[in-house]
Amino acid sequence: MPKVDLNGVGIYYEETGEGFPLVFAHELAGNTESWKAQVSYFSRRYRVITYNARGYPPSDVPDKLDDYSQEQVVEDLYLLLKHLGIKQAHIAGLSMGGNMTLFFGLRHPEMAKSLIVAGAGTGSTDSAMFKQQSEAYAAQLESDGTAGLANYLTGPTRARFKQKDPTGWAEFARLFSDHSAQGKALTLRGYQARRPSVMSLETELQAMQVPTLIILGDEDDPCLEPALFMKRNIPRSGLVVVPQTGHAVNLEEPEVFNRSISDFLTAVDAGKWETRSSGSGVGFGVKS
Repeated sequence: MPKVDLNGVGIYYEETGEGFPLVFAHELAGNTESWKAQVSYFSRRYRVITYNARGYPPSDVPDKLDDYSQEQVVEDLYLLLKHLGIKQAHIAGLSMGGNMTLFFGLRHPEMAKSLIVAGAGTGSTDSAMFKQQSEAYAAQLESDGTAGLANYLTGPTRARFKQKDPTGWAEFARLFSDHSAQGKALTLRGYQARRPSVMSLETELQAMQVPTLIILGDEDDPCLEPALFMKRNIPRSGLVVVPQTGHAVNLEEPEVFNRSISDFLTAVDAGKWETRSSGSGVGFGVKS
């Protein structure tokens, strides 16, 4: 079981395939197993790296709140890439992992050949409410364990997944139930509740030149406005909106998700992903 000590915290990771590195960072409700369909597809051409964030066994679960923050999770990926001898990679993430991906591109643009930011920005339009909700979820986890967040898995942004693919949703729910309640509660309080709103990053996003693909489902309401905000402010960005799809877009529509990313990476690798202001911007919509 590959695990590396990064500043005193053990981080579990997996590598599959050979080629240019492609990293996937999971959401709050996921882990490395959430990316099975992506690992199978992309490892044919890329060196695919998945890992469990701190707080998600078999990664370590630090017990102090200050061990969980936006800065810490970005640093974890930075140090993991250093450990693996990777100078540059394509970086992809969903939700919590998507926010980390965006901040990684802002903090370490030289290490990001491209960014895939999926289902990111929840809470950006009402940070106070998001913090309150994160605190409430953390309290539920501490009192009732992962079973206390059953409503989190059946809310409006997850309902379509359950309707479309009951078997896939049941596996998703099973994996969620195996998570560390303590690690998830600390992640909610230390990282989620304290991370800055995407809407506060206008100046930084406008200066970022990393090729970026933004992707989300059209029923992922909390992420719609942040996605449009990112699209309008990141010079080298494109936007994919997948119809009748919720938050876990990679699980709900893996074929569309994989194909959209594959087209994006092909354009980036060929030097054909342009800056919008040049008049030759490239973007991909959903293909049938």
